[in-house]
Amino acid sequence: MNRTEKSPKPAPIEKQVQTTLAALQALGTKRDLENLARFGITATDALGVSMAKIQKLAKTLGRNHELAIALWDTGCYEARLLTAYVAEPTRVTPTQMDRWCKDFDNWAVCDTLCFHLFDRVPHAWDKIRKYCNQRPEFVKRTAFALMASIAGHDKLAGDELFLEGLTLIERAASDERNFVKKAVSWALRRIGRRNRKLHRACVELSARLAASTDATERWIGRDAHRELTSAPVERAIFAKSGREKTPTATKRAAKGAPKKKAAARAS
Repeated sequence: MNRTEKSPKPAPIEKQVQTTLAALQALGTKRDLENLARFGITATDALGVSMAKIQKLAKTLGRNHELAIALWDTGCYEARLLTAYVAEPTRVTPTQMDRWCKDFDNWAVCDTLCFHLFDRVPHAWDKIRKYCNQRPEFVKRTAFALMASIAGHDKLAGDELFLEGLTLIERAASDERNFVKKAVSWALRRIGRRNRKLHRACVELSARLAASTDATERWIGRDAHRELTSAPVERAIFAKSGREKTPTATKRAAKGAPKKKAAARAS
């Protein structure tokens, strides 16, 4: 491009929104629209666009915070999912995060924004502390979906944050609402996969919850304990700590040793 030439001026945001909504409408299918109910997603303004297609469209749009805000305000289900990939994490303000969170009306929008946007904003933990004490179901779910997302994505976060998270998890473990208790379990399981220290703390907490007289606490405890004490998870945790075998694998090897010796003597 000649230095005297100017870059094309971006279309007005209103036009960008119209173009994006038209693209989403063209991608919608009856099958994907019907799948929403099958996955327990209640969306009043949906077009039936799969997540794979939304992510592909997002790559063509790039990060555009003004467009993200405008897409959210349309109320369209798929446009709100697209917001997670188009918004700029460093420009998401606390007030904006609160406003979007209050609009959550299904688990898919909540989890998508937590997993692809909110876990990258600098004030994420402040919002976890705030949302875990609020009553609306999807606001409270946000606290623990966000905690689970950070546990999986932020490799540099210190253990002290997640140990604080376990206190918040235990406090919320008696909330019987479906989308809250599942997010609480998710957060507990994801924290328990970070390292050996947190794994041990999460196994202890899950065992304590599993022994509770409260039905919801028992469900969360058993759900988490079953996963965290499974052989694949134990192997992964001990591999991270530099060990080659889990206690379970070591015990099995010890049990198998006499049989191999006996077989050798018999031969």
